[in-house]
Amino acid sequence: MGADEEPDVAGRRFDVADAAPVLLDAQGLVTGWTRGAERLLGYAAPEVVGKQLADLLTGADAERAPEVLEHCRVDGGWAGLLTARCKGGPVTRLMVRVTAAEESRGPSRWLALLSEVSGLGWDMSRTVLEQMVTGSPIGIAIVDTDLRFVWSNEALARYGGLPAEQRLGLRLAEAQPGLDAAAIEEQMRRVLATGEPVTGYEHVGSVRAAPLRETAHMMSFTRLEDEHGRPMGVYYTVVDISERRRAQQRLALLDRAGEQIGRSLDLMRTAQELADVAVPALADFVAVDLLEDVLHGGEPASAPAPGQETVTLRRAAHRSVSSPNAPEAVVEIGHVASYRPGSAPVRCLATGRSWREERLDPADRPWAAEAPGSREATFGELALHSGMVVPLRARGVTLGITTFYRRYRPDSFDTADLSLAEDFVSRAAVCLDNARRYTRERDAALALQRSLLPHRLPELDAVDVAACYRPADELTGLGGDWYDLIPLSGARVALVVGEVPGHGIDAAAAMGRLRTAVRTLAALDLRPEEVLAHLDDLVAPHPVREEGGDAGIEAGDSAQSVGSGCVYVVYDPVDGRCAMAAAGHPAPAVVLPDGAVYFVDLPQGPPLGAGGPPFESVEMMLPEGSTLVLHTDGLLTDGRRGAGRADRARLRQALRAAAPSLDVRCQALVDALVPTRPHDDVALLMARTKRLSGRQVAGWELPRDPAAVADARRTACRQLADWGLDELAFTTELVVSELVTNAIRYAGGPIRLRLIRERTLVCEVFDGGATAPHLRHPRTTDEGGRGLLLVSQLTQRWGTRFVPNGKIIWAEQPLAGAEA
Repeated sequence: MGADEEPDVAGRRFDVADAAPVLLDAQGLVTGWTRGAERLLGYAAPEVVGKQLADLLTGADAERAPEVLEHCRVDGGWAGLLTARCKGGPVTRLMVRVTAAEESRGPSRWLALLSEVSGLGWDMSRTVLEQMVTGSPIGIAIVDTDLRFVWSNEALARYGGLPAEQRLGLRLAEAQPGLDAAAIEEQMRRVLATGEPVTGYEHVGSVRAAPLRETAHMMSFTRLEDEHGRPMGVYYTVVDISERRRAQQRLALLDRAGEQIGRSLDLMRTAQELADVAVPALADFVAVDLLEDVLHGGEPASAPAPGQETVTLRRAAHRSVSSPNAPEAVVEIGHVASYRPGSAPVRCLATGRSWREERLDPADRPWAAEAPGSREATFGELALHSGMVVPLRARGVTLGITTFYRRYRPDSFDTADLSLAEDFVSRAAVCLDNARRYTRERDAALALQRSLLPHRLPELDAVDVAACYRPADELTGLGGDWYDLIPLSGARVALVVGEVPGHGIDAAAAMGRLRTAVRTLAALDLRPEEVLAHLDDLVAPHPVREEGGDAGIEAGDSAQSVGSGCVYVVYDPVDGRCAMAAAGHPAPAVVLPDGAVYFVDLPQGPPLGAGGPPFESVEMMLPEGSTLVLHTDGLLTDGRRGAGRADRARLRQALRAAAPSLDVRCQALVDALVPTRPHDDVALLMARTKRLSGRQVAGWELPRDPAAVADARRTACRQLADWGLDELAFTTELVVSELVTNAIRYAGGPIRLRLIRERTLVCEVFDGGATAPHLRHPRTTDEGGRGLLLVSQLTQRWGTRFVPNGKIIWAEQPLAGAEA
């Protein structure tokens, strides 16, 4: 290989620290051999001294040795690349610099400096290396084994601390006060001890060049060794990664905002999530204020004009880095936050644009006007020195404002902080708007639910009742289960519990239709199995032929109700008789006065609309003080999704527990058997039976003789006098006269008159007829037909119910303030 020359190299500086010197005489004989040359080529001094330089070279480079010596004589030196043969055979590429041996004595005339190329170009001279390290934008320094500076470049001073010439001999803590020098020096000692370099070490803190701003630096450490491998010190580099770190923090904050804000559809909780995310990552104190209409799910009012009077919002959330109590807050959560005209929050609400102030005036107050629950304080008293206000805007509508303050962090908010705040506040605003819309829809759905379920169960002399409802859909609170208590004629009462398949507003609407239908059928005084049969007819899908088409379609209103379950119970407090029927629904449980529990052996009819055998009812006598337990099947599930029906033993055991009241017992039963978030809707209705005393019921058998009408009137009046209801005597005489007269005239079989004093006065007449009377509207010239019309006008309500062997015509009168 030929030698590569570099002209005009005699004047270049050459670093002898990394080169092996060799002495040559004028003819190129080796006259001096050093340890460095021995390590480089493997030859000992006796093996080389006295030999020609060409003997150490290979190929063409050996032939060029005389030419190299000639260059040295003519130019005073030479520099270039040569290929040398190492001891044992391998070759190595050398960077060779030949200069005149200064003050040469004896045969030596030339000094040859040999250094291994190792893949680098020969031009990596000390001059080039000095230019690289001194002019590098990366901070570079060398410390000795005592961790004192022995060299540093100018770039290091830009990262804070003293200039390069003043660092010499100082430790890091002395050269750069305020820096966490202990952690950095720990890395240096580790490198000195192990020899393993440390790369990518991040140090976060403040430096002298930027004492009010947190900075981040990436550092790498490498041990320096002498020719014997002993540590000489540590060489380290510093790169400022503050902007990159802030960018990463911004992205992390946005990611966290996306994960943690909007996890629920509750407005207050979503606002609190916004405040929690921003503290302490961006601010020391954050407050979220929403317009009053927004908190109630309504559309926010139009934005205030910049000069309008005090703007009122409500504090939805706040968060402080100092404590959960937020000492910086002048308004408590849930209280009114009023802002003065022209203040930054009002301007942000009016314009929809954000506001930022690097340095707040310590004498100013936080813009809040005097309002109940607020306290006066200045920014200085609260130690707040920098602030931002960002409006909460979503879909072109302003919902409120978010206020950011810094108290403990010394640096002020900058434009990057404002941009970051606007970014994740806009995301939070969308979540808040979703929560607002959900609140509006949920309130509407709950209003529907409240309109469909009983507001308050009526107080009756027949039963004491308690009910509990727990929907599976915790978001809307809507479900398809329902319960009802329906007063019937003759002091009787109907107890109903049912369920519609599915959850949500569709199931609630279907439930409302079924409940309305049940109440309508109950007003007809039908038997339980007849009520379910009529209900089944209403629910069953009926093909409807579209005009101009051949295909049948299913009625949409009944589709949701198909497969519904229902249990219908009628209880008579006069004799304790109870009749019930079920359609695809669990049979009720009965708790006897002595605490014994049993389940009614009730024939199970098919679900409503499913088709199947006719419904059957059972009758039983219940002792006074017995408790009927009607429930949907959600009460008997064990709470695990996909699990089957739990054994009735759980319910039986729970029913045996004592409770101070029926309401407490009802709630305790649901809490014991149903998880907080059930997988199926649960409705429970408990009714403790009562009996009417003998003084509340009076009955008489009447002969089929028109003269019995007068006796019936007198007997009724005497009973009213005994009850202290003389003021109802006139109306009662007329009702008894008309009903008994109709029974004698139009019906056959025995006739019975019964008076019941409950919360109303009930007059009943039984006869053996099978046809119901009809209310007529007679003309002026008609001689009769006015009896039932008078009854309907003088009583609260009246009607007919069919019983075995006949019917009962009844009429009710309010007690009109008379003591019952």
